[in-house]
Amino acid sequence: MSNFIHHQNWRYATKKFDAAKKIAPEDLNILKEAIRLSSSSYGLQPYKVLIVENKDLREKLKAAAWGQNQITDASQVIVFANLINIGNEEIDAYVRNISETRGIPTENLSGYGDFMKSKITSMAQDLKSIWTSKQTYLALGNLLNAAAELKIDVTPMEGFDAGAFNEILGLTEKGLNASVIATIGYRHNDDETQHHKKVRKSQEELFINL
Repeated sequence: MSNFIHHQNWRYATKKFDAAKKIAPEDLNILKEAIRLSSSSYGLQPYKVLIVENKDLREKLKAAAWGQNQITDASQVIVFANLINIGNEEIDAYVRNISETRGIPTENLSGYGDFMKSKITSMAQDLKSIWTSKQTYLALGNLLNAAAELKIDVTPMEGFDAGAFNEILGLTEKGLNASVIATIGYRHNDDETQHHKKVRKSQEELFINL
């Protein structure tokens, strides 16, 4: 656990990436696996994760992210895109996955599937989208923690035009919405932010013991 705290103190939201440094495929695969293994409500993972390396696409995304250089200088841009209108089809697919993974007959899982449907499909579409968007932040947290252990920098970003991202990446027609993004790579030596002391509330101010 002491190593975990050390990694958390090491990481920060990188302002300037070294564009010449790229993440090795084996390390990128670890980050992908950390995202894949993330917790989510019911275990549904109601999102897709796009890993953007294409330079032309990233130039377009940069314009839709108010010109922030991290979009083009980082090794990759990760876009967490939540399902806008999750429904029975996705729940049925999840139930089949449980069945195949754990060797449980699907009929034995019908009650669980019906329970999820009763809670999720009855939501208004805007509430579904809010709920699925929240799930993407759990996956983002796993990315941040795994990357810090590998000494890979991550900048989580909400400063972008989601509508423009959706159009550039063709998300809307897939029933998806760009919820949150993260640029990943290695900090530039000239990034002064890495030398700033981490500013957080004290435990006494943050926690309430009841």
